[in-house]
Amino acid sequence: MGKASRDKRDIYYRKAKEEGWRARSAFKLLQLDEAFDIFRGVQHVVDLCAAPGSWSQVLSRRLYLPAMQSGRQDAAPKIVAVDLQPMAPIEGVTQLQGDITSDRTAQEVIAHFDGHHADLVVSDGAPDVTGLHDMDEFVQAQLILAAMTIVTHVLRPGGTFIAKVFRGKEISLLYAQLKVFFPEVTVAKPKSSRNSSIEAFVVCQRYTPPPDFQPSHLQRLLQGAAAAQEACMFASPSTRLLVPFVACGDLSGWDADRSYDLPAEGYVTLNPVQPPTAPAYKEALERAKFANSGAKT
Repeated sequence: MGKASRDKRDIYYRKAKEEGWRARSAFKLLQLDEAFDIFRGVQHVVDLCAAPGSWSQVLSRRLYLPAMQSGRQDAAPKIVAVDLQPMAPIEGVTQLQGDITSDRTAQEVIAHFDGHHADLVVSDGAPDVTGLHDMDEFVQAQLILAAMTIVTHVLRPGGTFIAKVFRGKEISLLYAQLKVFFPEVTVAKPKSSRNSSIEAFVVCQRYTPPPDFQPSHLQRLLQGAAAAQEACMFASPSTRLLVPFVACGDLSGWDADRSYDLPAEGYVTLNPVQPPTAPAYKEALERAKFANSGAKT
């Protein structure tokens, strides 16, 4: 890409640090709200694959803090963030460290909502990209479908689900699968999303599952080929529209915001707003610190 595209990425990267956001991705959710007004009337919201917490920060600043500042503490929206890895605390956000495909995690979310279901579920999660667009698109689609296992448990009828997608030649299959549950599926690319990236976001509105659908159907598909075959054998025609999928991803990824070259001169590095709580390189740093202390003695 040209110089203009790289400069645009730098603008949001630095602006995030200057405004106290943990990652530049915060602007993506803010711009999606500007376009779709997704926060209106929301009282219960779930942030999936939440770490390091930039989207949870947006939810806190736009939903929780305004209610607290206006003196409406009892009416403050409830926010639950879910991720496999730990995350530094955010005011007004309840954190759950768990698997988004687990029924137990879904029940914990509902328990925090005092039995209510969510009005909004958001997910900015993505696997480690390989640069092979077909592979990245496939794995990202599986992650979204895995997220649907908790969405179908916790989202109320009429609710909204937003997730990151990687657009490619097979993306129409994912759209068709999402339209089984949502009559309105819109694809959007916020201004803060890099031009060079194949990422976009699906805004799925008016959650309306098939009349005979049960969330356990997706759970069984996750349990393996045998369970999936059994689920399809006894399923109704509408349930058979659900295609078996697998959940993919790990916690060894790096910071995608630093995957491009920075100017050699005139660039001043800003410290991160919130350092990683469990980075993949933590063990290497501890070993280096131990080796340095041993050399000095």
